[in-house]
Amino acid sequence: MADRYRTVDVPVRGGDLRVGIWEPAEGTEPAGPPVLAVHGITASHRAWVSVVDRLPGARIVAPDLRGRGRSNELPGPYGITGHADDLARLLDHLRVPSAIVMGHSMGGFVTVATVHRHPDRVAGAVLVDGGLPLPIPEDLTPDEATAAILGPVQRRLTMTFADHEAYRDFFRAHPAFTDWTDATTDYIDYDLVGEPGNYHPATSFEAMAADSRAQQDGEDWLLPGLAALPPGTPFLRAPRGLLDEEPGLFPAPWVARWAAEFPALDVREVAGTNHYTLLFNDAGTSAIVDALAAAGVTAARG
Repeated sequence: MADRYRTVDVPVRGGDLRVGIWEPAEGTEPAGPPVLAVHGITASHRAWVSVVDRLPGARIVAPDLRGRGRSNELPGPYGITGHADDLARLLDHLRVPSAIVMGHSMGGFVTVATVHRHPDRVAGAVLVDGGLPLPIPEDLTPDEATAAILGPVQRRLTMTFADHEAYRDFFRAHPAFTDWTDATTDYIDYDLVGEPGNYHPATSFEAMAADSRAQQDGEDWLLPGLAALPPGTPFLRAPRGLLDEEPGLFPAPWVARWAAEFPALDVREVAGTNHYTLLFNDAGTSAIVDALAAAGVTAARG
């Protein structure tokens, strides 16, 4: 992977956006359009390493979104549509006319917003357990809804860790990290920033909170964006959730309701996954590769 991989800093509002780029491996057949891979609410571009490894012929471009990873010093305002605009600037900078946009979790919402705001930049779309309206009780305030869905995530962002091994141990004890791989270690190590004895997760708490509220308040872009999705857009549903619980973040009847309203969605349940292992275990990465093939990216061989 190392010979394919580089990072660039892309000028956006308020500073630079860190972007990981994997070029096609030497000697591989062309795999189709570039893939713009968009991570979740407290993740980074390193969340996609397991998928990248299965697509040696693909060009995959994956940013650390504003407020995350090595883009965590970028200022607000945050918000899903702001991330979509950052993606358009990224494509401009790389001189990429259009890409297949693939988003996991919050990245799915950013994908839908990009379809709505920048339709000419989207050659196809893949939603990975994200991008549909969230099933939130109507009597909850936005902050209460964030706490209900992301409570453990919120707490983690306030914690400090002595070293990388302590952070790995935290995730080893996490109920959802049931399939540990080298890519998991890479992802977790990249997320830790700070000084020895006082390391902390890279994601800005302010960014997480603002974006969580924006996911819930997407009237101007979410439903129009879903209506504009390309026909046959895969929606990959993990049957288990953020804590490996059932049902997952998007219960099956809830997904079926929205698929009936938006027939462009091709719902695919990925057995044997939760919201996180969807990106790391064999069942999840195989499903993502298949979904990308439906959008025009082949798992090219050398």
